[in-house]
Amino acid sequence: MNANHIFIDTNVLIGAYSGIKKDVNAWNYLCSLKGKRLFASALSIAQLASVFQKKKKNSEIKRIINLIRHRTEIISFTDSDISKALDETNADIEDNIQYVLGLKMKCYYLITNNKRDYAKLMYIDALLPEESRNIER
Repeated sequence: MNANHIFIDTNVLIGAYSGIKKDVNAWNYLCSLKGKRLFASALSIAQLASVFQKKKKNSEIKRIINLIRHRTEIISFTDSDISKALDETNADIEDNIQYVLGLKMKCYYLITNNKRDYAKLMYIDALLPEESRNIER
């Protein structure tokens, strides 16, 4: 794992662009870190678009997605990644997919609002948004 690689879960991205203070603060902090690589999944982008489709205009959704694309590396996933995710023992399959993608990019940290969902997954340190400040600059 690489301590400079940080995976951002869907719920943090949605929270940050919904104005949830702890997610906004974490997102801004993570984006300010020098020498770190931020990752998000293509799955997260699709989920964010789906959630916001009911709440925001298309132009705003496009703006948000482009900001995320500018600040993170978007990870595609393959059938092999899905197979690996299905082999994980965690009950939440979507979280398993995110976890597998984080592993694929050698992420040391995974920033999520559902830390409990990642408790059984061993190779990435799951942090709540408010714990992201523990990541050194």
